[in-house]
Formats: sequence, structure tokens, C-alpha cells
Amino acid sequence: MPPSTEPPSATGTSLWRHRDFRRYLTGQAASVAGSSITQMALPVLAVLHLDATTAQVAWLAFLGQLPPALLALHAGALADRHSKRRQMITGDLVSAAVLATVPVAAALGTLTLTQLMVVAVVQGAASVLHDAAAISLLPSLVDRSLIQRSNSRVGSLLAVAATAGSHLGAALTALLGPARALLGDVASYLISAVCTARIQSAEPTSARPESRRLRGEIGEGLRYVRGDDRLWTLTLVNATTSFALGLLNTLWALYLLRSLAMSATAFGVVLGLGALGAAAGALTAPALSRRYGPGPMMLAALAITPLTQLPLLLASPGRAWQITIGAALFLQLACAGAAGTTQRSIRQIVTTAGMQARMQAVSTWLTSGARPVAALLAGALGTWLGVRPALTAGTLLLLVPLVVLARSPIRALRQMPDPPATLPSPPAARTAAPTVPTAACTDDGQHDRSLGGDAS
Repeated sequence: MPPSTEPPSATGTSLWRHRDFRRYLTGQAASVAGSSITQMALPVLAVLHLDATTAQVAWLAFLGQLPPALLALHAGALADRHSKRRQMITGDLVSAAVLATVPVAAALGTLTLTQLMVVAVVQGAASVLHDAAAISLLPSLVDRSLIQRSNSRVGSLLAVAATAGSHLGAALTALLGPARALLGDVASYLISAVCTARIQSAEPTSARPESRRLRGEIGEGLRYVRGDDRLWTLTLVNATTSFALGLLNTLWALYLLRSLAMSATAFGVVLGLGALGAAAGALTAPALSRRYGPGPMMLAALAITPLTQLPLLLASPGRAWQITIGAALFLQLACAGAAGTTQRSIRQIVTTAGMQARMQAVSTWLTSGARPVAALLAGALGTWLGVRPALTAGTLLLLVPLVVLARSPIRALRQMPDPPATLPSPPAARTAAPTVPTAACTDDGQHDRSLGGDAS
């Protein structure tokens, strides 16, 4: 078999020489870049063009984050049962179709906040299907000893794509307007679907009969995570981090664009700096884990994160504060990238092959379930107390995951854990057919389209 199609192993060829790996990464990088365009353009469209209030911005965030909370467990069980590639392509095509309705409605002069909310719900549901399948493929591709390195490489590349997307989103918003800028994200979904369809690797077949009730498989996944102290601790860290960031992210764009009078271009540049931080954190995570240990490294990252919110709370309008906020966001997402890559690698290493998607779905369900509640709380606090006090509350909540990790044995983990003793051989050892790599998200579960990344 030619070297370019050999599945990577602990002693094998580079991940980047894998043809299907490149196709998959191309699609995922395009999708992340497109998501950054939407992340840049949608707040501008809602706040500046549709004059959304604080409460309406909170409701928009709430509805966009509701589908993962409702559907993550089912999507994970389906991904463990059926073709992951087919599920990913379906999610991409639905997202492209529904997002395309926004520029069409804007051109016809009929765009409303109600339509944006409907689009947020449908696109959120489609993204759950896609991400549940995508994030659980990596452990079936590479040797367990390569999981952290693979997550690091993919996470850093996707963060670079997010940086490019933020700058592209700022340019498209300035040139075309925020509604037509969303066509860039529509194109990214189509590219992702085409690249996924071109992957030729055979997927591992499920050993479970499809006649089993989906509810039973969901319950099995919940019990599996709850029964492992390492998985449960890291899942709680993810959920509490997600709640705090959900509150902060709901009002972050509103605060910068309205209270600090930041321009759309400056907003895009700040988001781009954050994405570069995520890339740096993901890329350096393996080296930091080897030097300091994964437990102490994650603890330090969680301790630094609340401090990065202080410039935002103290800021006033002006170029100097914009630069300071951008630097703080770079550091925040560097911590998120390093900690997120490491904790996700630990969970993938200790989880058996047949439980990967459901393990991830439990984490996504809890972290995503925290975000709609956080969005509603942000809207209430922002309306009753003001935006700055609400952001202060979110900053204080970032101390909770630090306490959770500090009270667990994982805080002292000095090296990556061993895989399960009964772990079956990976597909690469059972068949000569190459397998499919998966892009790892930088924070947290699914590709997070809000500031701070994905904590799952």
C-alpha cells in the first residue's frame, strides 16, 4: 500500500500524509472558517441593523444553544449506530440551506429577528448531528498514544482557520453587509459536505443490533460516564466552564459593539486574535503536558482564565483598550485550547471504542444544556442590573470549574493515562483499509460558534 494511504500509528507515517485526512481537514477547516464569518456577521446584523435589545440578543443566543441540550444524547447514540459520514453530510446540507435564507430575506427586505431565531434553532439542530459524528472518529483512526498529538495538530489548524474566517468575515461585512457576508458560511458548509463525501475510508461497523431501543443506548452512555471518576470530573469541569462562558458570550458582542463603540472591523480583528490564541494553546498542549503534567497544566489554565476577563470589565472606548481586550482574549483562548485539547484527549484515551460517541454526547449534552440557561440568566441580569454587572457575574462563575478540578485527583495527574485494559484493536490493526480522521474542536463538544470555544 502506498505510504500516503497508510493509517498513522505510533511509529508510522505523518498524519498529514494521509489523503483522506487531508480531505477531512479541508472540509472541517472550511466549516470553521465559515462559522467565524457567521460569528462575526450575525451580532452586527442583529444589533446594528435590526436594532436588537439586550433581551432579544439573549433569546437569540438561547434558541441557538437549545438544540444541543435537547438532541446531543440522541445524536451521539445514532453516531455510534449508523454511518458517521452520512450524518455529517446531512447536517452540513441542512445548515447551508437554512442559513442561505437570511441573505435572501435581507435582499427582499423581509428579514426579521424572528427569522434569525428560527434559523438559529434549525442550524443548531443540524450542527448537533454533524458534530456528534465528527468528534468521535479520531480514536478509531490512530493509536491511543497519538490521540493528544492528533488533537493538538487538528485543533491548532482549525484555530488558524477560525482566525482567517474572522478577518474574512470583517472584510465581507464591510464590503457586502452582514447579511450577504453569511453566504461565505453557506459555501463553507457545502465544501465540508463535498470533502466528507469524497473520503474513501471504510468506517468501523457497529456491533450492536439496530433493533435495540435508542433510549437504552443513551442510558448506557450516561451510566458509563457517571461510573468513571475521571470522565465525570472532566465532564463537570466542561459543564461549569460552559455555563460561565455562556453567560459571558451572550452579552460580549453587545458590550463591545454598543457600550465600547467598537467598529465591526475592530470586532473581527479581536476575534481573530482570540483564534490565534486557541491555535497556540492547542499546538503547545502536548509539550506543556509532558513538562508539567496534564493535571497541573489544566489547573493553571483554569486559574488564568478568570483573570483574562478583567480588561473587559475595566475597559472604556478607545484603541488602547481594544488592543488590551484582544491580548486578553488571545490568552484566554490559549488556555482554553491547551486545557480543551488535553482533557478531550484524556477522555478519548480512557473510553472504549464502542462508547466514544455516547461519551462525547454526554459531555456535549451537559455543556450545551448549561448554555441556554446561562443565556437566559445573562438576559435577565443584563436587563435588570446592566451589561457590565452581568459580565462580572460570569467572570466569578469561571472560578467554579477551577474548584471542581482542584478537588479531584486529576489535579495531580503527571502523565496521560493508560487506555482500558480490554481495549479492542483499532481498525488500522484489523484491516488494511485506511480510516478517517476527525477534526477536534478547540473547546468545547461541537464546533462552538461563540467566543471561548468549546469546553466539551
